[in-house]
Amino acid sequence: MSAGVLHPSLAGQVESLNNQFTTAEPFHHAAIDSFLDPAFCSQLIAEFPPFQNKYAVNERGEVGRKSAIPTLARVSPGYARFDALMKDPDFLRLIERITGIGGLLYDPEYLGGGTHENLNGQDLDVHVDFNYHPTTHLHRRLNLIVFLNDHWEESWGGSLELLRNPWATGAQDVRSVLPVANRAVIFETTENSWHGFRRITLPPEEKISRRSVAVYFYTKDRPSEQVAPSHATVYYQRPLPPEIHAGKTLTEEDALEIGALLSRRDKQIQFLYERELEFSNLITGITNSPSFRIGRALTWPVRALRSALGQ
Repeated sequence: MSAGVLHPSLAGQVESLNNQFTTAEPFHHAAIDSFLDPAFCSQLIAEFPPFQNKYAVNERGEVGRKSAIPTLARVSPGYARFDALMKDPDFLRLIERITGIGGLLYDPEYLGGGTHENLNGQDLDVHVDFNYHPTTHLHRRLNLIVFLNDHWEESWGGSLELLRNPWATGAQDVRSVLPVANRAVIFETTENSWHGFRRITLPPEEKISRRSVAVYFYTKDRPSEQVAPSHATVYYQRPLPPEIHAGKTLTEEDALEIGALLSRRDKQIQFLYERELEFSNLITGITNSPSFRIGRALTWPVRALRSALGQ
């Protein structure tokens, strides 16, 4: 592995990190402080790219308050070194030993990954990630997030939350990770790896943003009990906060929060509606095709027999 990139102590922590990863609740993960060499981490912080609107377009085609740049190798010399580390076979074997997941593969597209910058007011709804790479069709298995914030307070929001399910509230059901510099989180990507972060609310004097680098690793196969139909990222819309209840006199901030939540839910419904129309049009095109009608005619005797037998 490239010298001066990873923290020198990391190789000696493999056994303890593997134990942390495999026994973690609410799902497999490990939080690692001092992940990178301190000088190299400082270089990444100094070279972090400025927020760019062209990289801030969300799933609905709107410019939001999150910028994600996937072309790491072209960002700066420091990020080119980071990219080289992510595909280094020795580094991949190290992550395999920590997680127990073999055959890890690097994604040169950084699909959904790269540098992530979230501005004040931004949050990330609880979600599970897409499970297959759309180009290579490999299984998505691990998320690696390295935080690059010189300082961060828990009261500011923005802490990474790992949840057993979107409705989880118990102490064993939610884990929170403060996004401070040189802290890395590795977690398994499954149908139950719900995660997100609450709205960032910085004090007026803090002119900063939430910054990180996200990398996703894949495998050719995965355990049969984890295999699921291909799907995109699935979001859960947060409910109203508990402090908004019957009898409470709403403040201006409460009204803004309610408006923001309702607007987001409306947009999500619109997005799902448009996706349903697209899917319906696709199905209609398939069922109206000559080959589909011929297939239906050829298989009619089998379907009729099954119907007669009540199958």
